[in-house]
Amino acid sequence: MEETSAVHKVDRLGLVLAAVGAAAAAFLPFIYVKANRIAAGKPMPIARLFDQPSVIALVVLLVVAGAAAILVQKAEIRLAIGSLCLVALMVAIGITASTFTPPNSTAARMSPGGAFWVLFAVIGLIISDALVKIRLAAWQRIAALLAYTVLLGGCLASGLLDDLSILKEFSIRGSQFWTEALAHLRLAFGSLAIAALIGLPLGILCFWLPKVRAVALQALSIIQTIPSLALFGLLMVPLGSLAADFPLAAWLGIHGIGAAPALIALVLYALLPIVANTVVGLDGVDPAVRDAATGMGLTRRQILTDIELPLALPVILTGIRIVLVQTIGLVAVAALVGGGGFGVFIFQGLGQTAMDLVLLGAVPTVFFAFSSAVILDAVIDTLRGASA
Repeated sequence: MEETSAVHKVDRLGLVLAAVGAAAAAFLPFIYVKANRIAAGKPMPIARLFDQPSVIALVVLLVVAGAAAILVQKAEIRLAIGSLCLVALMVAIGITASTFTPPNSTAARMSPGGAFWVLFAVIGLIISDALVKIRLAAWQRIAALLAYTVLLGGCLASGLLDDLSILKEFSIRGSQFWTEALAHLRLAFGSLAIAALIGLPLGILCFWLPKVRAVALQALSIIQTIPSLALFGLLMVPLGSLAADFPLAAWLGIHGIGAAPALIALVLYALLPIVANTVVGLDGVDPAVRDAATGMGLTRRQILTDIELPLALPVILTGIRIVLVQTIGLVAVAALVGGGGFGVFIFQGLGQTAMDLVLLGAVPTVFFAFSSAVILDAVIDTLRGASA
């Protein structure tokens, strides 16, 4: 009986995460010391860094975090230890990068290795699992996101991470980074807004007319099967011809390359989740509610605007959440057709075999997608709670 009880106390997810983290720390490099941005670099595993107090402290905290993930059931304790490990990981990588950077060197690059990224992911999952088990309210989830964002911002503002290669790339391309960030957000939110303006009325029409629903959803499903690069390419030829034949189109900014094909493709990809979720949300409204509204003398338009849409709003927002996360990622691909955004750094880095430049585009893309998902999830849960 005691053995069975002990087995039940072991957190299987925590056991897997601890095993993955231990394997990464033991066998993968923690940092690469590179003479320049395109050099392969010298791998430095954690085992060779025990002369640094910050690394020793990190390893001790990782052992404690692994034990807590496996054996500790109280989510608050796991959250606290995971957060301390996250801070220790940032401090350790920052100090290690500074230690190996030659004085007054502008060419040397210190890149986080596989062990850092795996440990970062493992610690993030431990923290996320603890937050889920605590069952935070919607506003508390947003507050937690803000707290960890402030923590990351504090590490960046303190200069602790300045010797990391990704920050070196940022220092060189600071003004371009913010320009591309604005371009990325404009394309993502602009295409979402246009898709919502088209998709919501189309979804309502599909709900009212089943024959239109079958045709529209089938057509939008076909668009979803077209690879993004192929769709960008297909749009370049007609838009280029339109700009050449009609000067007004060119004056409006419509060209074969640039934001126009990117925006149109992103809108087309965004339509299916919005239309489908609008139909599902309206279908999910209790028929008895509609009957009661009809009995009260409400018109079809009044039933739609005052009853059906408010009740279907959480489901519709779920579709918009899917679209926003998808679009933030697809905007990176749009850089290939001149759409701008963080994809500019990703593809420049791939072309130059400079992975740190790739990370300069990939990391903020992931951050924006994750933050958008957390915020919209909180909004959806709030609406569901209000309508319950």
